[in-house]
Amino acid sequence: MMARLKRLAWRFARFGVVGGSGIFVNQAVLYAGMEWLFVSIAKEGRLSYALPLAIAVATTYNFFWNRLWTWRERRAVESIGVLSQYAKYVTATLVGSTLQYFLTRYLASDSGFALHYGIANLIAIGIASLVNFVINDRVTFRKVSE
Repeated sequence: MMARLKRLAWRFARFGVVGGSGIFVNQAVLYAGMEWLFVSIAKEGRLSYALPLAIAVATTYNFFWNRLWTWRERRAVESIGVLSQYAKYVTATLVGSTLQYFLTRYLASDSGFALHYGIANLIAIGIASLVNFVINDRVTFRKVSE
């Protein structure tokens, strides 16, 4: 039991490292979207475009690093397995991504807390991360019986 908890804690720590670097990717893409890519859209509408782009790029980045490091012993080997695993990962993280999207929008809105979009996004990522870990540990990278 203790060995299992120790492995789970170590895996969660690796997930946190990957997620931490993914936060940088997410924030960088969000900033680029808000300040450069979608600048022709009114500021209050930009978040609707920049945030999904940031989430999509960070989700893909996190999948590959989690596959290579966090759950390396559970990764699919054949290319079709990788695509299937990626589809599962995206589907599994959709819960957390949806939570992140709506929570960021709410926290950044005038009817919410009117936080800066970057701060709102960091808070939402923190809340969604735990949900994403549990779903990915149990679904995407679940231990396969031998």
